[in-house]
Parts: sequence; C-alpha cells; structure tokens
Amino acid sequence: MKNILIKVFAVIAFTLLPQSHATATTLVVLGDSLSAGYGMAQSESWVGILQQRWRLTHPELTLVNASISGDTTQGALNRLPGVMSRHQPDAVFVELGGNDGLRGFLPATIAENLSQIITQLQQNNTKVALSQIYIPPNYGPRYSDMFAEVFPQVAEQTGVALIPFFMETIIQNEAHMQNDGIHPNRDAQPLIADIMEPYLLELIDQLETLEQTGE
Repeated sequence: MKNILIKVFAVIAFTLLPQSHATATTLVVLGDSLSAGYGMAQSESWVGILQQRWRLTHPELTLVNASISGDTTQGALNRLPGVMSRHQPDAVFVELGGNDGLRGFLPATIAENLSQIITQLQQNNTKVALSQIYIPPNYGPRYSDMFAEVFPQVAEQTGVALIPFFMETIIQNEAHMQNDGIHPNRDAQPLIADIMEPYLLELIDQLETLEQTGE
C-alpha cells in the first residue's frame, strides 16, 4: 500500500510541473552589448532576468547569454564554433550588427557575416531567429537605410524568423537609456525581457514542432 501511495504522489507531482516544453532545450543569445548588459552585471541584463524567470516557469529550458559588449558580426562568426561546442544549442537568437553599423562597415560585409553565422547554425540543426537592428539617423539616411535592409534580406535568404528590434520602444523614453544614448539602463532590462520572452518561447515552440513532424 505504501509503495502504491508513493507512485500516486509521484505521478501527481509530475503532472503539476510545467509541461509546455517536454524535453530539455538550450537557447543561446548571441549578441553584443545590448544583450550583454553593458554597464551592469550580466545577471541584471534582460537575458539574466529571463534566466531567473525561466528557472521557475520553464525549468526545462536553459538560456545562455553568449553576448559580448563591442562584438561585431565578424567577431561573433570567429567565436561561433566555440559557442556551439560549449553549449550545443538547440536554438539561437542572433542580435548582432549594431557595432558594425556604428563603425560604418559595408552592408554587404555585414550581410555575408550574418549569413555565415546562420548557415553554420542551420548545418548543425539549430533553429535560428535574427533581430532587426537600426542605427542612429546621424549616419545619413542612405547608409542607415542600406544597413536596416540587411536584416530582412538575410532573414529571407536563410529562411529564419526576423524579430523586431527591441530598442525601438525603449529608446523613445530617455528614462530607460544610459547617458550615451545608445545603451538601455537597468530600469529598461525588465521591459526588454517582457518584449523578448514571447518571441524566444515561440522560437522554441517552432523547434519542437519540427521535432514532432520529423522535419
């Protein structure tokens, strides 16, 4: 009788656990200072906030912040094999290109680097989503427009989801920005986490749909 009760309680306990994602999944954020938490501890960044949140709401998901302040698309491409080997991600959110744009790199070079990053991930059966990125208009409308067009073009060519730039709403409120006018402050991080959470969960859901259909 005692053994039967133990089994019953075990079944009940299992059914009470979050069941939105049946298997363990690793999602990596591959970004720059906007995701690394520039000027603050990484745990205070929007990714760090989601890491803490998901430990309670989605314990089967492992969220890794592989973002580095100042990183470019070329820098991320160079370190990508190490990221893939260390974390073996099932899904990756790519938030890169801002530093390339601020340094005036050729849009064609940015596009090529992003395409190579995505292709390498896809060849490893990793689901990918790409963030739209914009740069300040003071770089001139011609370059700014050419830069912004890189991201939907790469997303279409590689067949990945294009996620809206989370800074679009944040930058409209000076109270959410650091003094440099480029980086979000601590107060903005929970807001960015709220913006990004549904997109990242959707990316994981798409991964699981592919697994279920055997594609």
